[in-house]
Amino acid sequence: MAHTVVMHITNEDPIVGEMDELPAASDTMVTIHNPRRRDGKDLHYLQSDVVTVIWPIYQIAFIELLPTQAEEEIIGHVRE
Repeated sequence: MAHTVVMHITNEDPIVGEMDELPAASDTMVTIHNPRRRDGKDLHYLQSDVVTVIWPIYQIAFIELLPTQAEEEIIGHVRE
């Protein structure tokens, strides 16, 4: 199952993409599929036809996991 993530790279804008599996503590690289900016636009430093990028873990500040559609339906905000 692919996880949609927001990856925060040191001194760069955050990147949205999909990961096949979450990185383990022993991993040195992170693979992101369909990398894009948060607004959906292409990353200016990648070729237009790139679909997978591998980043070294030392460049990553942190990774956010975005909820799936099923999780959003189960846990929603209730206002009354």
